[in-house]
Amino acid sequence: MELKTLIAKDLLSIRAVFFRPEEPFTWASGIKSPVYCDNRLTLTAPTVRTDVENGLSQLVRDNYPDVQVLMGTSTAGIAHAAITGHILGLPMGYVRSGAKDHGRKNQIEGRLEPGQKVVVVEDLISTGGSVLEVVNVLREAGADVLGIVSIFTYGMQKGLDRLAAANVRNVSLTDFDEIARVAAQEGYIRPEDVARLIAFRNDPSDESWMEARP
Repeated sequence: MELKTLIAKDLLSIRAVFFRPEEPFTWASGIKSPVYCDNRLTLTAPTVRTDVENGLSQLVRDNYPDVQVLMGTSTAGIAHAAITGHILGLPMGYVRSGAKDHGRKNQIEGRLEPGQKVVVVEDLISTGGSVLEVVNVLREAGADVLGIVSIFTYGMQKGLDRLAAANVRNVSLTDFDEIARVAAQEGYIRPEDVARLIAFRNDPSDESWMEARP
């Protein structure tokens, strides 16, 4: 079985990615979404967690063989960076969303030397804003950011454009299209819902997909 299909099956089985096109969720931005994502649930599902961490390790080996340090995003990427770092025998740290206001006032936790080759570990890529903030902090600290590995990506055009503009590569274990396909195949959603889900992915601000009900 292809890795992206395995991970799609895993995430659906524990409802880490959960589709509800008939009763959309509301994001903080107000956008109506047919999908809910919580990849933190992988941490409490040992079999799925093993697949995810072995998969992330494989992505790092295959795509970033020169990596010297893994850096997790705060907070969702921290555990995945730690476990993947353990598997690969690599140092890891993480980047806070902001500098601490006490102690050494670190924003980067863990040892990072200027010039070190870094891969960022993230759980989810949507519009790319939060992970690019992490990349920028690491670059300002002198790191050579090779790219990102993530569990799941929506493949939204805004995110793709932002990553390209910042010259950052992302490699994900699975993506929105694959999970939608597997969800239909395994009966989580109806096959005719897939086109609606892809329409949402292509333009989340356009709610016409909600009217396109079979």
